[in-house]
Amino acid sequence: MIKHRLIFITALLIFFCHISVIQQSNAKEKTSRSADSTVTYKTESLIIQKLSNHIYMHISFLKTIDFGNVACNGMIVVNKNEAIIFDTPSDNKGAEELINYVTKTLNCKIKAIIPTHFHNDCVGGLEKFNGYNIPAYASAKTIELLNQHGTKFSKPINSFDDKFNIKIGQKKVYAAYFGEGHTRDNIIGYFPDDNAIFGGCLIKETGASKGFLGDANINTWSETVRKIKHKYPKARIVIPGHGKWGGTELFDYTIKLFDKI
Repeated sequence: MIKHRLIFITALLIFFCHISVIQQSNAKEKTSRSADSTVTYKTESLIIQKLSNHIYMHISFLKTIDFGNVACNGMIVVNKNEAIIFDTPSDNKGAEELINYVTKTLNCKIKAIIPTHFHNDCVGGLEKFNGYNIPAYASAKTIELLNQHGTKFSKPINSFDDKFNIKIGQKKVYAAYFGEGHTRDNIIGYFPDDNAIFGGCLIKETGASKGFLGDANINTWSETVRKIKHKYPKARIVIPGHGKWGGTELFDYTIKLFDKI
């Protein structure tokens, strides 16, 4: 009887030790993410955070009627003095600051700007990139929707279908379409070397509301994000269109938020 009790107590202690290790591991991961996320630039118009050796997140601000002054994210990928930017800041002032930071502070040539969908938080500063002769690339769906909404720019946007890649140094940056969600044209950006994904407004930060649904397909949103999670199950950096970056838990939260009940 005493022997059985000792075995039970030992097993219980092992179980609680295992739980403690998991909790400590999770805490270390959160601390590591926080430590990795360093603000390297900050003004009223633009904030830039360094997330890894090659990945930066830029944050600008968009005045909206329904949601007030909204912080809007984008991603910068740098390698070998070259850079790719996903989504422009929301206006030309923020775009000017971003271009100056990447070219002068990071000493990188910007090879492309890639809007992830047709809304203003993705293309609001595109004209400033045109002024610096930085080529823009967008999906054919995005260009179609920009034209439908009468959004004009001084230079044409280079078109691709569902997939696109471009080199910085000897490394590739990818853009891909997985399906409808926030809009019917929303794409994501991916940089394999840092296992980093820019989800844009297709991906929600943990705890976020559903947000603006005026151009959304809420019936397919969860399934689209499931495809992304299946393709990139070990993503380490996941940047949403608005709010805090994280890991694959942002996929899970977005899927749950839009799952059919």
